[in-house]
Amino acid sequence: MTDTKLIPYIVESIQTYWDMPALTDYPGKAMSYGDAGRRIMWLHRLYKACGMKKGSKVAVVGKNCSSWALTWLSTITYGGTIVPIMASFSPEDTQYIINHSDSELLFISKERFEAIDEDKLRKIKYIFALEDFRLLVNRVDNKKELLPALEDTPELLKLGPSGFSPPDVCDNEDIASIVYTSGTAGFSKGVMLPHRSLLANVNFAVGKLCFKIGANVFAFLPIAHAYASAFDLLYPITRGNHINFLDKIPAPKLLLNALQDLKPNVVLTVPLLIEKIYKRQLQPQVESRKIKALLKIPLVKNVILKKIHDKLMAAFGGNIVELITGGAPMNAEVELFMKKIKFPFTIGYGMTECGPLISYANWFDHRFESSGKIVDGMQCKILSPDPQNIPGEVVLKGDQVFSGYYNNPEATAETLVDGWLHTGDIGTLDKDGFIYLKGRSKNMILGPSGENIYPELVEQKLNNLPYVGETLVLERDRQLHALIYPDLDALDADHLKEADLPRIMEENRQNVNKVLASFSRIVKIHIVNEPFQKTPTQKIKRYLYR
Repeated sequence: MTDTKLIPYIVESIQTYWDMPALTDYPGKAMSYGDAGRRIMWLHRLYKACGMKKGSKVAVVGKNCSSWALTWLSTITYGGTIVPIMASFSPEDTQYIINHSDSELLFISKERFEAIDEDKLRKIKYIFALEDFRLLVNRVDNKKELLPALEDTPELLKLGPSGFSPPDVCDNEDIASIVYTSGTAGFSKGVMLPHRSLLANVNFAVGKLCFKIGANVFAFLPIAHAYASAFDLLYPITRGNHINFLDKIPAPKLLLNALQDLKPNVVLTVPLLIEKIYKRQLQPQVESRKIKALLKIPLVKNVILKKIHDKLMAAFGGNIVELITGGAPMNAEVELFMKKIKFPFTIGYGMTECGPLISYANWFDHRFESSGKIVDGMQCKILSPDPQNIPGEVVLKGDQVFSGYYNNPEATAETLVDGWLHTGDIGTLDKDGFIYLKGRSKNMILGPSGENIYPELVEQKLNNLPYVGETLVLERDRQLHALIYPDLDALDADHLKEADLPRIMEENRQNVNKVLASFSRIVKIHIVNEPFQKTPTQKIKRYLYR
């Protein structure tokens, strides 16, 4: 276990980068690290006036914004436990998580506050507006202590870097955050992430990632999720980065416009967004007759691929050192194309229970169809008689691994066995530590003769076909069916009508079956009218469609 501590790490970073820009609600005005430090000390004083102790739970509900980040940083450095809740969760799910986590303080956006029933929040003492920290609900009525804490003082306004010195009150085993794995009330599990887990993720990032000191970061993934809170918030703070928050995952056009403006050197994203950019902007070019013909000429091929590389690099702002994607499987065709044009693109693997990082490799070391190399300090085993060739469950041990599920000893005992985290993911591990994921054990379908069918791999092939937007492969009556949400924009661009879709999808079914093993062929395609519901990292919520 590391000898370093998380709170001093954060404090030292804020002191070091005091005069540099820290947080912006894009495209608004920047808050400096010094301004952030003063606001953190203000919140510490507020927490004390509210009677918060070490380990007290603070829930935060809302979209990405600077005040969200300040609440997160303030709670961690105060010694409290932050409970981040996705803004997209229903009011019922939000109330369930607040109650289940035993949260005492709630910071919530005004929009979300109007939707919840505050009378059903059992242990909440105070509720504050996330946008401006205005007091919304006071159940304790200690105005004598609370009102002065809400005021700015001359001392606080003049605070310099040396005066920003919150005491380190936590051990590495203390719980920094409880992250709930889904928004399904009664089923969501609270993952307890100790300080050592967050610290192990940051220490790895410092040695391996490419964030330049002071560079812009574009934080559009929800920072209530472990992936974004670690690498769009915590790690960038330690690098003096300027974090620009967008309150939602943007459409490809909006994303590319913002990247032109910010010119970041590292971008964290999810596969679905990259796949959309590829299908809508790159695939039509490379599949035109003219380009296909030219790509068959060796010398000309290199020139064309270089031009595509330069065009994509310019579209991402021109400063990209690395594009990191994770949180869901990556389409193999898109990955192969990125490798062909030598774009600085890599794929990692993580889960909330590891805070989140499990595997990663720099883009120039990354191996095709892998999810990177198991990170330093993490032990990984594949429960298989031949881990390199026969897929088995991925189990892990290390500082990154969580402490257990909050108030759920049964689920903890099922997942943490003799110190090993049973991930539920199926994969292989090569001799160099690169991991190759096949799918989730609970998603695996048993074929007619006992074959293991991983629907995620079938979906990858379907997603490469014309006018396919999103795909979900399911078993019905011991046969494989595919639900497809069509790419209506592509349909319109080619002047086709929705009435053409049944014919197109039947052609797609026949074509994909030609490249699939006999036991994994699709019997029928069903066209759906709405996009599939997804997790924060844009994985389809399969359980809703079984």
